[in-house]
Amino acid sequence: MPDLKFRAKAHSENPTKTVVETRGFKIIIDEPESLGGTNAGANPVEYLLAALAGCINVVGHVVAKEMGFELKGLQIDLEGDLNPARFMGKSNADRAGYKEIRVNIKADTDADAETLSKWLDAVEDRCPVSDTLSNGTPVKISLV
Repeated sequence: MPDLKFRAKAHSENPTKTVVETRGFKIIIDEPESLGGTNAGANPVEYLLAALAGCINVVGHVVAKEMGFELKGLQIDLEGDLNPARFMGKSNADRAGYKEIRVNIKADTDADAETLSKWLDAVEDRCPVSDTLSNGTPVKISLV
């Protein structure tokens, strides 16, 4: 199967607010007022959690269908911890990104525990966002 290419373009409206466009959609990224923003949208690390939740939802439903059980819905709770010191230029002791992301999933289904365990393994294995986060994907940033 050939690779799919996804694109996004962004521009800054002010030091904390970014407008991203992809496939005709506009995504507003901003920081909360407590971090100097205008709170016009979720911040980048919150969007990262949102992207993971969205991917788990899509892949979860695809895998359930393939496995032959009904998945009526998912409740996905995510949280992560990061130390802002590196981002703020205060210390390089910790990494800039999340140290860990914890995901708790409640599946609305009649599938038994063994089936759900196999389902979860497949979802974790096949979710592109989880894979990207777990496997040090190269990011090449250049100035043009």
